[in-house]
Amino acid sequence: MKKLLIFILAIAGISLSSCLKDKPNTDFSSIGTVLELPYAGLQYFSRDAVTAAGDTVIEDFGVNIASAKPLSTDTKYTVAVDYTLLDSYVAAHSLIAYQQLPANSYVISKTSGTIKAGQRLDSIKVTIYKGLLDPSKSYMLPIKLASTSNGVLSGNFNAHYYHIIGNPFAGPYTWNFTRHNNSDGSGAPNGGSFSGASTTIYPVSPTNFETFSGYYVQTEKYEVTFSQPDGTHFNNFQIFFDPASIANAFTANGISVTQAPVFGFGTAYDPAASYTYDQAIQLFTFQYVVFNGAAYRFCIDNFVHQ
Repeated sequence: MKKLLIFILAIAGISLSSCLKDKPNTDFSSIGTVLELPYAGLQYFSRDAVTAAGDTVIEDFGVNIASAKPLSTDTKYTVAVDYTLLDSYVAAHSLIAYQQLPANSYVISKTSGTIKAGQRLDSIKVTIYKGLLDPSKSYMLPIKLASTSNGVLSGNFNAHYYHIIGNPFAGPYTWNFTRHNNSDGSGAPNGGSFSGASTTIYPVSPTNFETFSGYYVQTEKYEVTFSQPDGTHFNNFQIFFDPASIANAFTANGISVTQAPVFGFGTAYDPAASYTYDQAIQLFTFQYVVFNGAAYRFCIDNFVHQ
């Protein structure tokens, strides 16, 4: 989607008015030629968040010539990874301790290219292997324009800050799901129960993670938030369902939640207490109750860190 949008905008020439610092309506007949990365720079930092699921994620970005008219000569350019941009960002903007993306966890399709005479745009692909990363840590891959054979480099739209947010509780878990065909969790589990499956807890932010329940279509999504008052303790855990996933998985199929998710059997959760990491991961048993239009279902999801 990013790539398609960039191409559309390049064809429309919209980027011609947005490439130099503090001059949103630049007259290129007097300024000349500027090489830019559309939708890049600190003003588009949030757009460079790598949030797609899966072990391998592909990001595309464009390299664009902003000028009054198409150029009559080829434009050669280079891009480069520059981790001084990471250091500057963390020092000035961020409470998140981003780390350099390990060299073996990404591939840039090319670091140099040529935009042919009469053309304006080239594209570069970045493949990030999230499966090789520690999901509890936050990473950044800053890619900047390094040189151009025509004109100057943009002052604002000159770098992509690809970043992945980690969470201390993210990672692989063993997943056990228990379903009781009543509203109080009594009696033997139903046949829809399972144990020993593998799943992942995904980071949303440093203090928010999400994962799925084993009931029904298994797309109903738990959201868990917490506070981290210091480097080794956690408190104020809160759990709730993601409304959009419940609308799609439950509401659209005549299922209603009659008891919202809570920390479940055997957890003895105290919201006022402070927990170490090892104590906190013992809390990850979540339970809730639904009514499917004919009967109640008491559901328990238990996650054991691997």
